[in-house]
Amino acid sequence: MQTPTENPVSQRRAISRMAIPLGIIAFCAWAWWLSTQFERVPPILKRGMQPSDFPQLVLGLIIFLSIWLLFRDRSEAPERLTKMVQMTMGLLIGFVMVGEIDLFLALSLFAASLAALWGERRIWAIVLVGLIAPTAVFFLFDGIFEVRFPRGLLTNFWYE
Repeated sequence: MQTPTENPVSQRRAISRMAIPLGIIAFCAWAWWLSTQFERVPPILKRGMQPSDFPQLVLGLIIFLSIWLLFRDRSEAPERLTKMVQMTMGLLIGFVMVGEIDLFLALSLFAASLAALWGERRIWAIVLVGLIAPTAVFFLFDGIFEVRFPRGLLTNFWYE
C-alpha cells in the first residue's frame, strides 16, 4: 500500500500548492530588480520617498505574504481550471499583445470578445460593449483625469 507521500496525485498537489507562491515570489523578485533601475531623485529635491521605495514596499509585502502562504496554508490544491477560465486568460494574453499595437483597440477587442465568451449572444450588445465602454474609459482618462493613453494606431488620430 502506498503512503500519501508516494501517491503521484498527492505529490502533484503538493507541488502545485507550492508553485503559485513560488511563482509570485519569482515575479516579485523580477519586479524588485526592475524597480532598482529607477532614477534616484537628488537629495535636495527629495520630499519623502524615492521613486523605487513604494513599489519595493508593496513587493516586499507580497513576498512576505507568499512566504506566509507557503508555510501556513494547508488547504487542498484547487481543482483544474475550467475551460472558461483558461479561455479568459487567453483573452488577457491577447489583450496584452494587441495593447502593444494600440491600447484603445485592445480594450475594444477584449471587451467585445469577453462579452461573447461569457455568453452574450446579441450582436448589438457585443458591439456596444466593444465600442461604448472603451470609448467611455478613453474619454474619462483623457478628458477628466488628463492621463494620455500610449500612442497607437487609433489613438494617433485623436492626439494629432
